[in-house]
Amino acid sequence: MAAVYTHGHHESVLRSHRWRTAENSAAYLLPWLSSGLSVLDVGCGPGTITADLATRVTPGRVTALEVSDTALELARAEVRGRGITTVDFAVGDAHALAFPDGTFDVVHAHQVLQHLGDPVAALREMRRVTRPGGVVAVRDSDYAAFTWFPRLPELDEWLALYQRVARGNGGEPDAGRRLLSWAHAAGFTDVTATSSTWCFADETDRAWWGGLWADRIRQSDFARTAVAGGAATAGDLDRIADGWRRWAADPDGWLSLLHGELICRA
Repeated sequence: MAAVYTHGHHESVLRSHRWRTAENSAAYLLPWLSSGLSVLDVGCGPGTITADLATRVTPGRVTALEVSDTALELARAEVRGRGITTVDFAVGDAHALAFPDGTFDVVHAHQVLQHLGDPVAALREMRRVTRPGGVVAVRDSDYAAFTWFPRLPELDEWLALYQRVARGNGGEPDAGRRLLSWAHAAGFTDVTATSSTWCFADETDRAWWGGLWADRIRQSDFARTAVAGGAATAGDLDRIADGWRRWAADPDGWLSLLHGELICRA
């Protein structure tokens, strides 16, 4: 079940992840939240979504889970900075959650299942720690469904390289389309499947997204893995980075990223 987290925690990665909010990344879940609920946020990352969830369920508590204390410190800093006192922190493995059955009203995971060696086992664990009648909410991107204009060859190369590296790390970058099948395999029978997108098209958004990927393709763990494994050379990465910058500078540039999402009743 072991898999390597493809992105790592370089500043260029955190620049992207800290942009995420409950509104732009978990809107499908918000109608299910109310004051007093207990929430487990699996793979909480830098904690921006975690903190948003906490404000929506207070005085209920949110437990933020990450694979290491180093990774969890990012969320601690975010929560402390907002003055939120209703978040607990835990280190653990999504494949084997260290909580009793039926502990939480809501279990949430954003962009997590795509990085796991056995997403079905993780969903079974999420179901186990959710109280009867509670919900498991998951959202994952689907890289093969990403689309952009203009169709630059460097961005096609980026997509093929990312999929190769992510699968080499034991993950599934096209997770979004598979979520429903994974939930059924995990034993869920009451599932609502939807999708949503992030779209980057104005000058500011293009500069931000294109700039962070120009940096990620050259400096993140993804870049190091690609070169170390022989999937790309440093020159390849420089060429792809230049492609991202050209896309960002084009006034006609447009990019849409598809995500699958599920509400699963326990």
